[in-house]
Amino acid sequence: MTGASPADGVVLACEHLNVRRGPREVLHDVSIEVRAGELVALLGPNGAGKSTLMEALAGSLPAAAGTVQRSGRVALALQAPDLARRTVRTNVELALGWWGVPRAQRRQRAEAALSAMKADHLGRRAAATLSGGERRRVHLARAVSVRPDVLLLDEPFAGLDAATRAALLDDTGEALRAWTTAALVVVHDRAEAWALADRLLILLEGRLVADGPPRELLERPPTVEVARFLGFDGTLERAGGGLLLTRAYHVVIDRSGPLRAVVERVIPLEDGVRLELALDHGKLYASSPLPGPVVGEAVAVRVTGGVEFAGDAAHEAQSAQVGNRA
Repeated sequence: MTGASPADGVVLACEHLNVRRGPREVLHDVSIEVRAGELVALLGPNGAGKSTLMEALAGSLPAAAGTVQRSGRVALALQAPDLARRTVRTNVELALGWWGVPRAQRRQRAEAALSAMKADHLGRRAAATLSGGERRRVHLARAVSVRPDVLLLDEPFAGLDAATRAALLDDTGEALRAWTTAALVVVHDRAEAWALADRLLILLEGRLVADGPPRELLERPPTVEVARFLGFDGTLERAGGGLLLTRAYHVVIDRSGPLRAVVERVIPLEDGVRLELALDHGKLYASSPLPGPVVGEAVAVRVTGGVEFAGDAAHEAQSAQVGNRA
């Protein structure tokens, strides 16, 4: 991997990065590049090391091994949208002052950033009076206002209801592309990554296990481990030891379907039910409109997609799962 330099478009990079928190090594041999013009999402379960990676890239945590290269100025916005007990506009101006922006430019920059985040109507409000969604908008306006070369955002949409999060996702994507050279954003779930990013990084147990366009990774996950994390929870065992992994939308309840299954569990959803189906050679999950089958009912199903893994890859994944449970 090349170093971060404007000549090749790389504005932030790490190579073979290991990071410790106390005696525990949290990141193991992580190498990534972020290029100018990219909006990259970082996804992983709790405890995977996402926040540690962001702090190391920003320079807040030292590397135990490996290197970090930065081109230009890197800004890190932490998850908590903590605001000073001042007006909204003053909060943004304070960030600009800390960043070294001349006083004469701060008001205009602050108002423009608030407008970019659809929060210009909040400028005169006291920060203490804001709702959770409003605080997030101001927090993001403060981050983009400084116009960093690389902006690192740690779960900027956490704790919001679905409607508020959806609106903020759309506005944030537009603001990041207009106000930053590149951005790396820790996201909480897959939907946020699909909606926001050009490229997706997946971190599991402190290791980078996948890197690619979000849709490509969802359709063709590189390993069983990544597929499981991306929601491929159904399993059909193939002849020769291979596996077909499926998501619920790949499995259709169909009287003429070639597979026979028994409903083992029914989970109510807002607009239907989720079914857990037991088969002779695996377990599948499907969605059904109400009222749906009941527990113990025999049903016919067909599988319309999924991802296949050969015997060796499947065996290694199953061995790893047994090892983790031991």
